[in-house]
Amino acid sequence: MRKWTVAALAAVSAVALGVGLLVPGAMAQQQPAGKQQAGQAAVQGSAANPLAEGATEVFATMRDGVKLAGNLYLPQGKGPFPCIVVRTPYGKDEMYKDPRGAEGYQKAGYAFLVQDTRGKGHSEGFYQAFVNDRDDGYDTIEWMANQSWCNGKVGITGPSAMGITGNLAAIANPPHLTAAYVVVAPFDLLQNSYPGGVLKEKDVLGWSKGQGMSDAVLDQQRRRVADDVFWNRAAMSENRKYIQIPIYNFGGWYDIFNHGNISNFEYLQNHGAKGARGNQKLLMGPFGHGPLSGNLEYPGFDSLKLSGEQEIRWFDYWLKGIDNGIMAEPPVNYYMMGSAQKGALSAKSRMVASANWPPANRPVSYYLTPDMKLTIKAPAADSAKIGYQFDPAKPVQTVGGANLTFDRGPMDQRAIGDRSDYLRFQTPVLEKDLSIAGPVKVELYGATDGLDTDFVAKLVDVYPDGYEALVLDAPIRTRYRNGRMPDQVKMMTPNAPEALEIDLWSTALTFERGHRIALHITSSNSPRFEVNPNTGEAPGEHRLPARVATNMIYMDASHPSALVLPVIYPEGQ
Repeated sequence: MRKWTVAALAAVSAVALGVGLLVPGAMAQQQPAGKQQAGQAAVQGSAANPLAEGATEVFATMRDGVKLAGNLYLPQGKGPFPCIVVRTPYGKDEMYKDPRGAEGYQKAGYAFLVQDTRGKGHSEGFYQAFVNDRDDGYDTIEWMANQSWCNGKVGITGPSAMGITGNLAAIANPPHLTAAYVVVAPFDLLQNSYPGGVLKEKDVLGWSKGQGMSDAVLDQQRRRVADDVFWNRAAMSENRKYIQIPIYNFGGWYDIFNHGNISNFEYLQNHGAKGARGNQKLLMGPFGHGPLSGNLEYPGFDSLKLSGEQEIRWFDYWLKGIDNGIMAEPPVNYYMMGSAQKGALSAKSRMVASANWPPANRPVSYYLTPDMKLTIKAPAADSAKIGYQFDPAKPVQTVGGANLTFDRGPMDQRAIGDRSDYLRFQTPVLEKDLSIAGPVKVELYGATDGLDTDFVAKLVDVYPDGYEALVLDAPIRTRYRNGRMPDQVKMMTPNAPEALEIDLWSTALTFERGHRIALHITSSNSPRFEVNPNTGEAPGEHRLPARVATNMIYMDASHPSALVLPVIYPEGQ
């Protein structure tokens, strides 16, 4: 069975990371591609970029005349066949250099096309990541459907950047696109690259620097934080209402696109257009965008193998009409993570089926207290707060998280050490298991002595031996507390507490008996997130010297700061 390579899962396209590289331009009017001749312009590659083994190179002409190169793999037997397409910016010959990558599709009876996106590999045109991929995806699907080897049923698949191109093709709604299989892809590039209005420093700028991008481009990336029409051209949240096909979303709890697969499933399954609504699937596993770092592991979950098996079942049902039972199964399967120190995986770690996402849960608030506790008892004090000095020159170091280009996953936060600007709130030792599944958020009442600052929240599972396993983390830039539309951006009033909601995204985890639930609050997490200079300057400006901020967390009756967990009650607990 075909498996995505680790390299493919660990990769991401320039827009997913280097979003500031894009230049707004007019989108072509939606229209069908012209019919092409089967197998046109077959070539053998070049010495510098040899054609992948077993492939025949074909070219599809887009509506503007640009020709995109693809490697075609046909199955044994007499066609026409159902077809599956992958569109990649990473090089079709590089991705499938090992012919076994395509053999899984061929052996399952599919014609398989892996295509270089515009301006990449052997394809013509100028590369602007995801600017042309909606229309090019439409034209490619319709071109494929008109070839002699195709029976008119086409699916699209891929992880990461290829998942994004798949989503964009689905938005365009080509008539012959029948189903999609999307692995680890975001729902909005703005929200993913600037969570809470804070730039992912290392995974965005660090990646761009490694590609030789100029300082001017990097500054553009720093500035592009506000919501605007440019972002929304390719945003799933704005355009997924046009999708009319079944999509199988496969994501990971520690993946950089965790929220994308979940959000897209939730909308399409419950509110999507005819053809999409009620026909979606979601599978979430305990993996990241690359191998997990730290002392936790989930050896019983093979994400690559499971993804490949489910994909063929998915396409067999929708493209071949084989009633293999996949649509009779629950729409959602997720991995409930339990205690998972290496060599000691808990039996509480297991797959769970659900009728929807999130599963039925009860939001439970764990309130912060001045003595650094988390309690379900709401505060009654008239006044209670904790303050600290946040010095941008001495940021808190990143230890794990949903990262791409450096250490990722549930790493031990004890490595941060004891710092006056790093607050650890935790429950007493749990006397029984507590399971959560769904979105996690922090309702924080914060203040600063300046115009703008950041707050960072981390959900942590504290093991009996003291290991502080990071589960989720996210920041908020206070000027964006009301939203990122231009009229929503508002500076802080110095020393006045404001309600700040920090979206930590979703997870599924059992805090086991003997563990503690912890919430860590600080104001930096570098180099994962850009450090706020506390000056109030516009994003990307560096004219004023950074300043040390005095930040306060309020936790009284009028300002009940809390961690909100989606508590569930699994069978047998």
